[in-house]
Amino acid sequence: MKKIREPVQFKDLPRDFTGLCGVLTPRPIRDKGDYDYVAEITEAMALWNEEFSGDQEDYFDLLCMLMENYDKEHVKWAKVSTVDMLKHLMEEHEITGAELSRILGTSRTLGPMILRGERAITAEHARKLGKRFGLPAGAFIE
Repeated sequence: MKKIREPVQFKDLPRDFTGLCGVLTPRPIRDKGDYDYVAEITEAMALWNEEFSGDQEDYFDLLCMLMENYDKEHVKWAKVSTVDMLKHLMEEHEITGAELSRILGTSRTLGPMILRGERAITAEHARKLGKRFGLPAGAFIE
C-alpha cells in the first residue's frame, strides 16, 4: 500500500470514493505496516466532527472491514465483554454516561442503560462508537 510521510488530516481527504482511492486503494491488509497506514486513515476520519459524504462513509466502512479481517487472522483477542470494553474506553477518554448518550444521539438515559446491560448496542450505535473511538464498528457488537 502507498505510504505517506505527513500525518493524514481528514480535511485533506477527498469527498468522493475515486479520490479517496487515490490516497489509499482499498485492498487486503498483508502486514503490520499496511495495517498501521489503514488505521491512520480511519483514525483521521473518525476524529472528524463533520458529517461524512456518502462516499466517505462507504470508504470508511470498507477500511474498517479490511482491518477487521486482518484482526481476525492475526490478532489474538482476550475475551472481554463489549460493555467492559466500552467502560474502559470511556474511562480513558473521560466520557460520562450522559456524554455517551449524546455520542449515540439518543435519549439521555440510553448511555447509562447500555452500561448497566439493560440495553444492547445496535449496529447504528456501533458505527457511532467506532467513529468516536477510532475502532471498527464490529468491535462494539457481541
